[in-house]
Amino acid sequence: MNPTDVPATMLVVAKSPIPGFAKTRLTPPFSPVDAAYLAACALLDTLDAVRESGIRHSVVAWTGDLDRAERSVELAAALRQVTVVPQRGDSFGERLANAHVDAAEFGVPVLQIGMDTPQADADLLNRSAARLVATGDTVLGPAADGGWWALGLPEPRPAHLLTDVPMSTPRTGELTATALRHSGFRVHSLPTLTDVDTYADAVSVAAVSRGRFTRAVADLVTAKTPVPL
Repeated sequence: MNPTDVPATMLVVAKSPIPGFAKTRLTPPFSPVDAAYLAACALLDTLDAVRESGIRHSVVAWTGDLDRAERSVELAAALRQVTVVPQRGDSFGERLANAHVDAAEFGVPVLQIGMDTPQADADLLNRSAARLVATGDTVLGPAADGGWWALGLPEPRPAHLLTDVPMSTPRTGELTATALRHSGFRVHSLPTLTDVDTYADAVSVAAVSRGRFTRAVADLVTAKTPVPL
C-alpha cells in the first residue's frame, strides 16, 4: 500500500465557529468573537491537514449556521472540497455514532477527529489511518484531559457504543476503550494529544503546531498583554 494513499475515510465532526456557540470555555480571557475566531483557525488547519493526508475520502459532519461563522468565506471554500453531512441526533454520543454511519458509506474504515486538535498534521493523520487499515481493529487517540481526540473504526457497527459513553468527562477515553473491548474489538493506541478547551490548552497547543491557529493565538495573547510603562 502506498503510504500516501490510505484507503480510508477521514471524518471531521465540526460545529460552526459562531461567537457564543464555539469554544465557550476560552471565554474569558478571550472574548466570544476571539474564541470563535480561534475555533475557525483550528478547523481550517485541520481541513488543510485532512486534504494533504493522502486519506482517500473526506467527510465533515457539520452543525450550525456557516454564514454566521468567523472566517465563513474561507470555511465555505474548504468545505466545498469535502463531503458534508449534517449531524443527526440529540446527544453528542448520538451525533458521533450517526456521523460514523454516514461516513461509512464509502465502504472503508473511518478515522474520526474533531476540530480542536490543529497540531494533528497530515503525517499524523496518514499514519493513524494507515494503522487502522493495517490492523483491521479499532484505534483510539487519547486526549490529555482523559477524553479522546481520534477514533478509528473498521466498520460502523461499533459506533452505536458511543451513545452509552458519557462524553466530555475525565474518563471518556477509558470508558470508550472499555466499551470497544467488551464488544470484541482490540484497541490500538495513537499518540496522546491536548484538545483546545481552555486558555492554557490554546497556548500549549499553539506552541507545538503551525498555521493559522498558532498565529492567531500569538496575536491575541500579545494584544492582551499589558505594555510596561
